[in-house]
Parts: sequence; C-alpha cells; structure tokens
Amino acid sequence: MKIKVTVLFFILFISAVNVFAQDTTAAKKDSAVVPVKKDSVVKKEPHSPRKATIRSAIIPGWGQIYNKKYWKVPLVYGAIGTTVGIFSYNIKWYNRTRYAYKIAYQIQQGLGDAGKDKVYTELVPLLAYPESLKSYRNQFRQSVDYSVLFFILAWGLNVVDATVDGHLKDFNVDDDLSFRINPGYSPMANTTGISLVFTIGKQKSTSVKGAYRDIFAAGK
Repeated sequence: MKIKVTVLFFILFISAVNVFAQDTTAAKKDSAVVPVKKDSVVKKEPHSPRKATIRSAIIPGWGQIYNKKYWKVPLVYGAIGTTVGIFSYNIKWYNRTRYAYKIAYQIQQGLGDAGKDKVYTELVPLLAYPESLKSYRNQFRQSVDYSVLFFILAWGLNVVDATVDGHLKDFNVDDDLSFRINPGYSPMANTTGISLVFTIGKQKSTSVKGAYRDIFAAGK
C-alpha cells in the first residue's frame, strides 16, 4: 500500500513539474514576441545627391563622408592642402620681393636706404638690381594667382566627386545580369526579326532592349 501511494505521489509530482515547465516556456515565448506597430517602423531616409553636393561645397570632404567614401577624405584634404601650401609660399615671397623692390627703387632714386634692415636677408644683394627684384615680384604675384585658381579647382573637384558618388550610390551593380535573344516584330522596320534583351537585376521591368536585327526577315 505504501509503495502504491509513493508511486502515485511520484507520478503526480512529475506531472506537476512538466506542467510548470510548459507554462514557463509558453510565458517566455509570449514575452519574447513583441508586437511592432507599423507607425513605429523607422523608414530609411533615401540617399540624396543634392545633400552630398551642398555638404561638399560647405566643407570639403563632408559630402564624401555622407556618401560613406571615407577613403577619399584624405585625398580631398591632401589636394586642397597642397594648394593652400603653394599659395602661402608664393604670397610670402611676393611680399618679400615687393618690399625689397620698394627699398631698391628708393635707393636708386637717391631717397636713402631707410628700411633696408627689414629686407629679407637673401634679397639684400639684389637691392642693386631693382629690375631683377621687380621681375621676381611679378613672378610670385603670378604664382599667387595660379595657386588661388588651383585652390578653387580642387574645391570644385571635391564637389563634383561628391555629386557623382551621390548619384551612383543607389545605382544597381548587382551581378544578377542576363542576356537573351527574343524573336519579335519591329514596327520601325516593319519586319520580323530578333531582339537582344539585357536584364539587370531581378526585376523583370529593368531591361534594355537592343535594336532589331533583320536576320529572319519575313517581308513587309
């Protein structure tokens, strides 16, 4: 009798444990499923080439960052930084030669050599040759103009690059390309022939049809 009671108690205990385990598992599943409202889904903002253009026009490299072309940022700043360095070098020497020519002209006209001590050391020997200083001054002035032009060009190329990358960002470069030849009718030639069809991607609507070839012409 005691054995039967023990066995019955054991069976009831195992059943209770199984029921508890099933309830716990079901509760976990219910808690794991979180209903998502359609309104709460955040839509991905489409890529805008216009934003890439504007950002690069404001700050060089910003458009490249927006396009996620991070490796181009050092190239952009390298090109623009080079033009800035060339401009700085030329404007510095332009100011030096201009001042030296001013003092040389002053000495040549017999007005004294006041301010000679401020002439750059390498230009002091040229004070006796005002025309040479004038020539150097003009050359550096021309180089300053060119460096400004190169700076503007580098900035503009930065904007163009960001714009082109912005337009190509969503361009379909899928490897799923197909080529087939379809028979068809050409209304322009009024003949029956074949057409070359290039399908890009998985969408059937995205296709490029070649010109009809009057290979199997059936007459007008």
